[in-house]
Amino acid sequence: MAEITLFDTHCHVNFPHYSDDRNAMFDRMVVAGVERCVVVAVELEQVPELRALSETRDNVWFSSGVHPNHEVDKEPTQDEILSLADHPRCVAIGESGMDFFRNSVDPEIQESRFRTHLKAASACNKPIIVHNRNADEATIRILTDEGVETCGGIMHCFSSDWETAKQAIDLGMSISFSGNVTFKSNNALREVAAKVPDDLLLVETDAPYLTPVPYRGKRNEPAYVRHIAECIADVRGVSVENLASQTTKNAIKRFKI
Repeated sequence: MAEITLFDTHCHVNFPHYSDDRNAMFDRMVVAGVERCVVVAVELEQVPELRALSETRDNVWFSSGVHPNHEVDKEPTQDEILSLADHPRCVAIGESGMDFFRNSVDPEIQESRFRTHLKAASACNKPIIVHNRNADEATIRILTDEGVETCGGIMHCFSSDWETAKQAIDLGMSISFSGNVTFKSNNALREVAAKVPDDLLLVETDAPYLTPVPYRGKRNEPAYVRHIAECIADVRGVSVENLASQTTKNAIKRFKI
């Protein structure tokens, strides 16, 4: 393997899926050339755990936020999100957004929660990590309403069409691709990946989910982001070394590392 430097901009390696081999998983990540990762919160209660992980590993950063479909007893406030984000290793707010694929949380509550996260991101000048599933119109509308240009952000695990990508790009958003871009049936998504401007392109695993080909069906992990980079490099007609360098540079700039 040629030596490359990659940045997994979105993973959940604090999950119990890695309880038996977390240290080995981090070792494999480094061997694969994945020098950095952001471990993303899905609930505020896990943020201290993410913070502790980042404090013991110099290649790990974290976020503060509540997933749109995470059921909570009490909605997070802006101050609560900001309090947990007040740490040098916290580089983003989220993940937050809109998800109409599942119905765990009422759409009106999701929207209110999303707006709270966007206000928090603007207040602390950290990018927002946006989860959007089957909710293109609502997601873009809310990003526009809340002036996401103030803080910037990432359309995580992008799986929508080019029109939605273009609207997000016009708002200054980065577009991040996960393992689903490698799936055989996903030609339309690869076409989107070919069009994203160089400086707004990111890669991620969303581990433990969405494992890329050739490991599809197995647990995902940050080391596998290389396969996502290889797929996107191929459709863009560039070397994987070039793609890795560009996306790592983009991630460092977006997260202000």
